[in-house]
Amino acid sequence: MKPRKVPLRKCIACQRMMPKKELIRVVRTPESDVLIDLTGKKAGRGAYLCGQVDCFRLAKKSRAFDRALKAQVEPVIYDQLEQDFIAVEDEFIASKERAEDDE
Repeated sequence: MKPRKVPLRKCIACQRMMPKKELIRVVRTPESDVLIDLTGKKAGRGAYLCGQVDCFRLAKKSRAFDRALKAQVEPVIYDQLEQDFIAVEDEFIASKERAEDDE
């Protein structure tokens, strides 16, 4: 049996290609809300980031979300996303470690 292909995505900040499950998805919903999607299944346009705060800060500085989500992201939303990202970072790292343990 052929091994399954692992979907790869690129971090919008550091431009590294990584497996989709190792990245955090930020989504712009059809209602124009920008939020973090840990499930990877919410409807809308997505952008992916490494699970590192440095990558988030680089994306914020270079306004990479504006380009990736094809919409103007307000500074207030960037600040809210940064707080959410820091809160979610620990949960994301723990889930990644659990996935590695299962393999």
